[in-house]
Amino acid sequence: MKTFDLFVVEIHKLTNDTIKTDSGLELYLDTKFDDFKHRTTHAPVVAVPFKYDTGVNPGDTLYFHHLVVLNEGQVLTGEDNHYLVRYDPEHAINNQAIAFKSKETGEITPLKGWALLEYVEEEDPVSSDIIEIIKTEENLPTRGKVAFYSKEMDEYGLKVGDVVGFKQNRDYRINIDGKEYYRTRLEDLLYVCEEV
Repeated sequence: MKTFDLFVVEIHKLTNDTIKTDSGLELYLDTKFDDFKHRTTHAPVVAVPFKYDTGVNPGDTLYFHHLVVLNEGQVLTGEDNHYLVRYDPEHAINNQAIAFKSKETGEITPLKGWALLEYVEEEDPVSSDIIEIIKTEENLPTRGKVAFYSKEMDEYGLKVGDVVGFKQNRDYRINIDGKEYYRTRLEDLLYVCEEV
């Protein structure tokens, strides 16, 4: 199958609504209260867009935006369990394909317009040894550490391990190989922290 500017992935479950215990018992999770957290956000690639050289090959794992599976997903008509993932290298806001994992090497690579960041402990701006400070809400993250390399990082002067600041409310989470990362558009990065 050839697609113009879409990835096609094979998804058998739109939500991750079960867990297995060490003994092999499978338990059902009620996802209606936190549907966002349980949506499937990765799947094997069936077809890649021929218009662009993405580096992705059929059989690789594609990590994508949660909207791909929202409301029964973006189904490929006539194909069971095949879903469409939009790819737009010019505008990250239209690009649902975030990163891929090579079947050959196991290497994770962000796709054009995206960065994957590790959690960085934020300093508490208010502290006291005399008064106990009680927080009623969690501080939203605004910094992260670049976790994976892409060629586009060179254009921004970034390298793996750099701590970068990003716009507030741009800390969308994605799980890759059992670890949580922030998926952030490169255009939302504001600065690189310099070591003192």
